[in-house]
Amino acid sequence: MAMIIHSMHTSSSDIAAKTTLDSLNFPPQFSGTTALKHLGVIRVEGEEGAKFLQGQLTQDVMLMGMTDSRLAAFCNAKGRMQASFVIFRRSQTEILLVCSRDLLAQTLKRLSMFVMRAKAKLSDASEDFLLLGVAGQAVQVLAGSEGLPWSKVDHDLASLVRLYPAKGHARALWCAPSGSAMPDLGDLPLAVWNWLEVNAGVATLTQPVFEAFVPQMLNYESVGGVSFKKGCYPGQEIIARSQFRGTLKRRAYLIHGQTELVVGQEVFKPDDAEQACGTVVAWAACPSADEGFDAIVSMQTSAAADGLTSQLRLGSANGQSLSLLPLPYELLEDL
Repeated sequence: MAMIIHSMHTSSSDIAAKTTLDSLNFPPQFSGTTALKHLGVIRVEGEEGAKFLQGQLTQDVMLMGMTDSRLAAFCNAKGRMQASFVIFRRSQTEILLVCSRDLLAQTLKRLSMFVMRAKAKLSDASEDFLLLGVAGQAVQVLAGSEGLPWSKVDHDLASLVRLYPAKGHARALWCAPSGSAMPDLGDLPLAVWNWLEVNAGVATLTQPVFEAFVPQMLNYESVGGVSFKKGCYPGQEIIARSQFRGTLKRRAYLIHGQTELVVGQEVFKPDDAEQACGTVVAWAACPSADEGFDAIVSMQTSAAADGLTSQLRLGSANGQSLSLLPLPYELLEDL
């Protein structure tokens, strides 16, 4: 049995400490809030809402309290991700699932097919809530300096969920009823938030990569997105087998390049023109235009090992060069 080299309960301050040195080559502290209109909200209401979600998602929803949130995936029977969520309770009978808007309608329809007789009602509540990305010192103002990723702090009817930090900067998701006053903590450009999101190394699934990955291919088991102790859910057997039998051949990595990327675009090794070794999952421009682009790529572990000493290529074996960046967290090894 391989050793677990990363705990899902590593503190955000510990993780930030690991990335502080990396931030020295980038602009100083980013702080403020930005509207996240590319995200939507599925509301689950009813006394059996948590029990219903427990049987559908990769995370243990039943153990989620009022000061917790969860990263989770919704998968098909083959373990392939159809959506990913940040989940939290607004009350004992109301749970919100924040996901990419381009997957929300089809995800809501599919989840609703499994409700059957459960005392739970699902609806698209995207227009009912304001979603903001919060970064830097603004997170400390709203939630204090201490807090683990996936912890939650409530402010009256608003909730603040701590996310994984990036480049030494704290990050959080703010969710409040529509019409609520926005926290006056300064404006953060959306482009900067997107860059921080990529460099946190935690990808939100979007339509171009629908059903392309099992959760471990995006490192979800290493960042609190999979529970291996809960009961059954769609794809659970395949996901567990991949972890416990040591068959993981793809992981998510950070890469850097000078060419704009596209989600779903393939990555190649220069010595193999026939078979792609990776897929772009998310990307963002660096804060200064001449610094290029960063991306999360789901890639063969063997190619990543090769990439430490040789250039990767975008789009084809003769494409633009890409280089690997260090992940901001350690991976949970195969069990």
